[in-house]
Amino acid sequence: MTYRDLLQTDRPIPAWVCAPGVLKVPFLARFLPEYELRATPGPDVRAVVGWGLKPTAAAGRRWAASRGLPYVALEDGLIRSIGLGEAGAATLSVLPDDLGVYYDATRPSRMEEAIASGPDWCDADMHARSRILIDRLVASDLSKTNMGGPLDRSILKPGRRVLIVDQTLGDASIANGLAGSDSFVAMVETARREEPDAQLIVKRHPAVAAGKKRGCIPDRLLDGLTVIDADVRPADLLAEVDAVWCVTSGLGFEALLRGLPVRCFGAPFYAGWGLTTDAKPIARRGTARDIETVAAAALIRLPRYVDPVTGERCEPEQALDRLIALDGRARRLEGFWAGVGFAPAKRPAIRRLLNGPRTDLRYYWRASAAVKAAQDHAGRLVWWAGKESERTRQAAAAFDGPTVRIEDGFIRSRGLGSDFFGALSVALDDQGVYYDPSRPSRLESLIAAGEPAPERLARAARLRARVVDAGLSKYNLKGDGAPADWPTDRERLLVVGQVENDRSILLGCEPDIRTNSALVQAARRDHPDAFLIWRNHPDVLAGNRPGLLDASAMSEVDAVADGLDIVDCLNACDRLATLTSLSGFEALLRGKRVSVYGRPFYAGWGLTEDQLDFPRRGRAASLDALVNAALIDYPIYVTPDGWPCEAEDLVEALIAARDRPLPPPPRGRVRRWWRGLMASLDRTPPPSY
Repeated sequence: MTYRDLLQTDRPIPAWVCAPGVLKVPFLARFLPEYELRATPGPDVRAVVGWGLKPTAAAGRRWAASRGLPYVALEDGLIRSIGLGEAGAATLSVLPDDLGVYYDATRPSRMEEAIASGPDWCDADMHARSRILIDRLVASDLSKTNMGGPLDRSILKPGRRVLIVDQTLGDASIANGLAGSDSFVAMVETARREEPDAQLIVKRHPAVAAGKKRGCIPDRLLDGLTVIDADVRPADLLAEVDAVWCVTSGLGFEALLRGLPVRCFGAPFYAGWGLTTDAKPIARRGTARDIETVAAAALIRLPRYVDPVTGERCEPEQALDRLIALDGRARRLEGFWAGVGFAPAKRPAIRRLLNGPRTDLRYYWRASAAVKAAQDHAGRLVWWAGKESERTRQAAAAFDGPTVRIEDGFIRSRGLGSDFFGALSVALDDQGVYYDPSRPSRLESLIAAGEPAPERLARAARLRARVVDAGLSKYNLKGDGAPADWPTDRERLLVVGQVENDRSILLGCEPDIRTNSALVQAARRDHPDAFLIWRNHPDVLAGNRPGLLDASAMSEVDAVADGLDIVDCLNACDRLATLTSLSGFEALLRGKRVSVYGRPFYAGWGLTEDQLDFPRRGRAASLDALVNAALIDYPIYVTPDGWPCEAEDLVEALIAARDRPLPPPPRGRVRRWWRGLMASLDRTPPPSY
């Protein structure tokens, strides 16, 4: 049976992955489901897989050729990642080619074949899909690896500007693109001659500026030209130029997507189709193709995409959605972070949560050292809200730079933080902190900004429905269901206890009602006929924190819900009474009436029955606007295995893991200390993206 015949069957094709490094590519089997991947060759192998034309695959290419077997060349797709592959960033896409390699113009490739046969497969629907994808990609300002910084626009001169793209010596696409060092010389000399009045901007590869590689344009040709050595976002640069000249760089393709004229001094995959001015015509090409067809081949038809969060195959549109989210996260977290006051047990979880390709997080024991480091690196000072020492507070107040407080997110984990179950979400607040109503917080500002766009509200509504339907809460500790004998002829009032030294109570409650006992007494006073159900906070029940009721308050209670599932209790009640507990927010998600005796973040927006006033919160917010701010825009998330993710991803991960048993929480101070020590020794690096 031939290789082509095998491709038509459902049986995986035995394939030798000839370079050990390729076997380490994340999700390789998902990218190549038609192959049975093997680390060693054998008599039944019917294909060889390697990475492009790299020397590491040379032996595999020779082995395949000697046996008449296909060599399947893998290359990164053109929608790849935020970080660099050299830094370990997992790719979202690969381009497999069993005919050639897309950048090798010396022979046919699947890319060339697909573009040439465009009329056979790129129908009106595919053409429209390609145009939508192009527009979204351009609007997102994304590129292939997305590590560049903003363009310094002070270098720009008025008038016409031409971008000249340098590459690195040894780039395989140059020789295989029918070009060489002389092509770069010809490009610069031609630009000087034909564009005498234009500002000629040379974009050098960032590896050249870093001294790691040599560029192809000789230094002697750079006199009088504007040279950009820094790694700059391609979108910023392409937005400021009138034309792009290149040899085989992928930046030429990105310029075509933006409608810029492109002149090629080599033969990249996008040349030869009537879209570019070409110095190296290719006889096999020559048929005109529009940019939608070329982009459909390069971005839709040929690449395979895997969502790194779910580990599942996806379409390019979903891959772009993921990349947009990861890019937004990377920008939010970029820069230097000086962390102070973090308990050793919290440090690994925080490092996973603040992981980013442009993030430098370092921990310090002394506040003064953290402040100095933040000043020296023009960075941010960060600490765990409410856990700071007086020295940290004083140092932060004196620090003339950005400060960020960290707190648990509202969908946190499976298990309590006091039992050393690491947080899977945190809120980052550069204004205050959500539980301190004495001043604005980032969350309050997000809610106060007004109703989000309709698509954001729709997303929030879907998320809210999923959380409610799945029965999720903050800690997701499964308990017994609510008793069936709770009466139905009286209002069922659930009163939830809190840890009484919690900062949200100390800062968000008036002195007359800031204990659990006082809350129960007030709830009974305001609802004398209700069936009052009391539920202790899990940390209080675990013996980790204070907050038990006194005897007088207990006499007002009709039922105790300790050990019961909080979600079942919320579903079974008609009303919830609280000081500042997150359970009030969870009750709102489920359409319950909520009486609030403190000033939590979700009160004061017209959604709760408030016993206190809220001077700054004047507008009425919709429930989904509240959800969008609290669950989507305010926190950041990781999956249980450490991948940066969105709220929806963590929800699905928690749902999938709900039936797996948790390790028992440690009992006693020594055991809790031991688990904290073990957590502090976790050196597992977070996934790169």
